[in-house]
Amino acid sequence: MDVEVFSFFSGLGFLDLGFENAGFNIVFVNEHDERFLRAYQYARRNNVHIPVYGYSHEDVRAYLADEFWQASFPNYNHREKKLIGFIGGPPCPDFSAAGKNEGEDGENGQLTSIYVELITKRLPDFFVLENVKGLYQTKKHKKFYERMKRKLYHAGYSLFDSIENALEYGAPQYRDRLILVGFKRSRFGRNLHFEIGQHRLYTLENINAANWPTVSPFVENGEIEQPEGIIEELTVEHWFRQNNVLNHPNGHDIFAVKSVQRFNTIPEGDSGGKSFKRLHRWRYSPTAAYGNNEVHLHPYLPRRLSVAEALAVQSLPADFELPVDLSLSAKFKMVGNGVPYLLALGIAKDLNDWLRAFFHRIGE
Repeated sequence: MDVEVFSFFSGLGFLDLGFENAGFNIVFVNEHDERFLRAYQYARRNNVHIPVYGYSHEDVRAYLADEFWQASFPNYNHREKKLIGFIGGPPCPDFSAAGKNEGEDGENGQLTSIYVELITKRLPDFFVLENVKGLYQTKKHKKFYERMKRKLYHAGYSLFDSIENALEYGAPQYRDRLILVGFKRSRFGRNLHFEIGQHRLYTLENINAANWPTVSPFVENGEIEQPEGIIEELTVEHWFRQNNVLNHPNGHDIFAVKSVQRFNTIPEGDSGGKSFKRLHRWRYSPTAAYGNNEVHLHPYLPRRLSVAEALAVQSLPADFELPVDLSLSAKFKMVGNGVPYLLALGIAKDLNDWLRAFFHRIGE
């Protein structure tokens, strides 16, 4: 059974890369910000696969119009021997405590409604919606989320959701994301069971039980022996070495430091500050939000993180690069906005395994 995946709000394509590497065929990529879309294509310039319906920077609202949709995808309804899936992570600052927190009425918050409307109008066989946990856990936003779920259910979808932490999938950062997966009942039946998280590599219980270091004095280029009882693969240092960040093409993409002395007073591993947080080499990162409100400092160098190091914290492969002609602020925004790659890969594998098992059972 052929499976075609349409990607919306694609950003740099971390979610797409996870689905590609889990065996899915991305046939369409939509990202309204042309800078993001250009960077998406640059990062895949050596990839022989080109989406059959191409790349688009149209406003996603355009695809709600029947005439525009039909002109863009004339064979969309010819589905006898294929499945169609939608994946997307609508911009989420309006549902984040660290963002604008304006909810469904915010400029970005409205895009979640539009994505749900697109799903209920175009009726793919399955979909994935990724967002911040605030949409699920914050009282202010959960009513909106439940309303969206009811709309999807009444459109014919069985729904499964979960808060997943990137650490459990091997990414070196503590980052929760909401994952909502829907299957069309008319295609898969009513009594479905789908469990998100089958490809977790670790549990938070085991991670929290590890002997993680806390704070060490900052010493420029100082050495700290790896502690016993930690999970090395979840440490910042492991990923910096694995991705060879100092020699990465984006390894010198670093914001200049205005006050080196000020940075040098922050101990290694001190992530309790409101703004400046110094990572510990033998621990995971608290997040990957590299915006104006939160500045991540290198564990043992008197500077901020580079773009290459930010990509490593997002668990991207070492050969994932951003173009040189983008501004630094754009690069960090792009990286920080993405879903951690290994989390995306794990969710995509869950879905791929489930689809294979389903069609094996029914003999297709």
